[in-house]
Amino acid sequence: MSTNQQPTNNNKDNKEEEVDLGSLFVIIGKGFSNLFNFIGNIFKGIFHFLISILIFLKENSIKIGVAAIIGFVVGFFLEIKSSDSFSSVLLVQPNYKSANQLYNNIKYYNDLVEQKDTVGIQNVFNLDKETAASLKNFSIAPVINESDIINAYNDFVLKVDTATVSSYSFKEFRTSFNDLDYQIHTINVIAEKNDIFNKLDEVIISSVVKNKYFDRVKELTNENLNRTDSLLRQNLGQIDSLRKVYMQVMVAESRKQFNGTNIDLGGKKTTTKELEVFETKSKLNSELIDVISSKSSMYEVINVISNFQPIGTEVKGATNNYAFLLTFLSAGLMVLFLLLIQLNNFLSAYKK
Repeated sequence: MSTNQQPTNNNKDNKEEEVDLGSLFVIIGKGFSNLFNFIGNIFKGIFHFLISILIFLKENSIKIGVAAIIGFVVGFFLEIKSSDSFSSVLLVQPNYKSANQLYNNIKYYNDLVEQKDTVGIQNVFNLDKETAASLKNFSIAPVINESDIINAYNDFVLKVDTATVSSYSFKEFRTSFNDLDYQIHTINVIAEKNDIFNKLDEVIISSVVKNKYFDRVKELTNENLNRTDSLLRQNLGQIDSLRKVYMQVMVAESRKQFNGTNIDLGGKKTTTKELEVFETKSKLNSELIDVISSKSSMYEVINVISNFQPIGTEVKGATNNYAFLLTFLSAGLMVLFLLLIQLNNFLSAYKK
């Protein structure tokens, strides 16, 4: 009797397993179906959105076109009436953390221009009234260079202890790196006259260089660099003298060996010391090169890499053209106005 029940139980188990597998496949099938329907709905939504835009543009093309034409006409008229503008660039490398002062000064000059304070500009730059009035904009920006960030981080790693470096990653250091920390900066001036720029650079630079604090820091830094330079050169002279002595000893030792003398007076030690002297000289030479480079770059509070061009470059381009700007601005405003009307109609219909 038990043997008859065993096949029956096995058949029931097999049927249950088949039912479970069938249910699993149905669930998986529904999942894939829902996924494909979801993806399809996304594409349908995008397609519907694009079609709605095209329908909107088609229905309102005349209104948008009229607005664009009006903007072009007004912009063209303003472009004819406006005077030509010229620009020139001053390229500088601030030292002793003087970039902040330089940025503040440039902002001050631009504020004078925006306030149309012609008298203030005349006094600052020692210009006549007509020339001062022709200045239209002062701006400053860093020359973005990734190597500046890397070099600054390397200097940071060398100056702090290992624990600090491990808790302050390069990513965090890069985030804290701002415009003032870059090495080179460009000062751009725009004016209506193209021959006034060579009268500006000396005033801009001297406004920072004549600061007593920066002048004192520069003086002390250059004194330290000169002292280090002199000491390294003195050490190199002593190393050369010591090396000559070792060379003479080595020559004397080689002569004794050549004459058959078997007495070793420390020839191996002499060779080792000669190598040590050579390594020390190489290290001192490397340090001297770094000091000379620092003396060259840190000699002034602000290094002028490139002065203003005597004759400015005419400011051109679509983004500076009134006709181009007002054409797109008028068309954009008309589109916004029409969308607001449609939104208002939708809200009114929604209330009903």
